[in-house]
Amino acid sequence: MLDRIRGQLEQLSSAERKVADLVLEQPYTVIQAAVAEIAKNAGVSQPTVIRFCRTVGCSGLPDFKLKLAGSLVTGVPYVHSSVRPEDPTSEIVAKVFDNTVSALLKCRNDVNPQAIEAAVRLLTDANRIEFYGLGNSGIIAADAQHKFFRFGIPTVAYSDTHIQMMAASVLGPDDVLVAISSSGRTMELLEAVDVAIASGARVIALTTSGSPLARRATVSLIADTLEDNETYSPMISRIVHLVQIDILAVSVALRRGPGLIRQLEKTKHSLKNRRLDNKQPE
Repeated sequence: MLDRIRGQLEQLSSAERKVADLVLEQPYTVIQAAVAEIAKNAGVSQPTVIRFCRTVGCSGLPDFKLKLAGSLVTGVPYVHSSVRPEDPTSEIVAKVFDNTVSALLKCRNDVNPQAIEAAVRLLTDANRIEFYGLGNSGIIAADAQHKFFRFGIPTVAYSDTHIQMMAASVLGPDDVLVAISSSGRTMELLEAVDVAIASGARVIALTTSGSPLARRATVSLIADTLEDNETYSPMISRIVHLVQIDILAVSVALRRGPGLIRQLEKTKHSLKNRRLDNKQPE
């Protein structure tokens, strides 16, 4: 529907063009608005809104909204559009959700099962796992350490560049470093990775394709997202990296067998009992 509207812009009357511009700029708002509100926001009459709907091939406003909603669900070109200062809250909510969902679906479709398998194998056999990240990626590294330490593997997360360098120097051939970076170009992290490789450790990278980090890594798990990581704090790539960590954690847990699952259930049960024991009387 959005492509159809763009293709018919030149054939629309000036009044219908105003409705088209509103739909293209704020499609989610239009879906939820009554005909009077659409007319007011576009600066046209209510009959003009109905004529616009019929011009683009719909029987009326309800039919137009239905087809527009279907276009937004499957319309990948739109969901990558940027949030703008003049967007109403409904548009901001929809765009942030859709950008994230679209990125996750793209990552799922682009994922390399062989790379995931290789990374899981390295993590399962590792004597020690270290997670390195800076800034937002440091938070992801901490989340990964929180998941993996319960598997009985010595695990640590570092977000300080000096500690990363020192820790990387004492890694060995049976150790695995998981380096997380949205850009894959942070010099301090690359230097720590180089030290780890020189020490004989294997490196798993969560980063963007073609980056220096991806080229250095033993195994690269790629997350190519449409966002400006150089200017803005990474948002979409952060979510994708968290999901990739979840995939690795679930896969390693399953690979280590029923014994680990029983251990995790026992730990959870113990913590639950401890919380009940410490409950304060009302």
